[in-house]
Amino acid sequence: MITKRQFFIAMAAIAGIANLAPAAHAADQVVRIGWLRGPNDITLAKSRGTLEKALAEKGIKVEWAGPFPAAAPAFEALNAGSIDITAGSSTSAITALAAKVPLVVFAYQKMAAGSEGIVVKRDSDIGSIKDLAGKKVAVNRGGTGEYLLMRGLATNGVDPKSVERVYLSPSDSGPSFTQGHVDAWATWDPFLTIAEKAYDGKVVADGAAIRSDNAVVLVASREFAQSKPGQLQLVFDVIKSENAWAVANKTEAGAIWVKEMNVPADLAKKIGENNAVPTTAVSKADAEQIGKVAEWYAKNGIIPNAPDINSGVISLK
Repeated sequence: MITKRQFFIAMAAIAGIANLAPAAHAADQVVRIGWLRGPNDITLAKSRGTLEKALAEKGIKVEWAGPFPAAAPAFEALNAGSIDITAGSSTSAITALAAKVPLVVFAYQKMAAGSEGIVVKRDSDIGSIKDLAGKKVAVNRGGTGEYLLMRGLATNGVDPKSVERVYLSPSDSGPSFTQGHVDAWATWDPFLTIAEKAYDGKVVADGAAIRSDNAVVLVASREFAQSKPGQLQLVFDVIKSENAWAVANKTEAGAIWVKEMNVPADLAKKIGENNAVPTTAVSKADAEQIGKVAEWYAKNGIIPNAPDINSGVISLK
């Protein structure tokens, strides 16, 4: 027979569980998105409020974190469990996967040739990638900048040991470039367009000349993708819609991006043209392309070993 004391203990326990349940349910209904101050679909969706509206209709709240200056710190936040979804380059995702960051790539956007490249000052005597021998080039370690430089050198038969890589964050590379501390800068938009238009730069090689196979990717934490696949699909559906709008309205998309990035408004047209390109689910061919870049990264000593790309991508609808 249950005693009065046991009864009240049981009731207190049930009440405690009941009080915890709404909080746990509320936590399940939040998507934490890290946004980069860059021209990508997530930044566009944030500015236009489309993600909040679509997810609110399903009872899901969006929490924004950032802006992050580049993919590396955003991936660090994802690794720490602070965010669920963010954006970056396929090269930065490869570096993160090699470092055992538990992420999965769920969207792929091949970068336009004009959205990445190697830039020098307009009065520089550097006229081609071959002229970089004996020079200093600013790059971000393990990311797009280092990839563009190393790929460009390989494409043009230049010994990478003859070029000094100066490892700087994108925010530090600009001042170093303008002050002449480096001879060139391997970078991507918006930094490339800013360097060309605002820092009196000239592009000596764009993505096509470099033969870049880089892409913008959207990533989610592995735990989020596995535990909340429906929410991830919902986010991707909104992203696809935003991307379709951007492709059809490049100048308008560019205007939103420059506003979010706090860069001059007159850069909107070019940034829109460079970056409003189709985003798709990750196909088998896309995964193979990322894998080839990963193998190239390992071969050139940028990462110690190529990660298993097939386990680092998922295919959504």
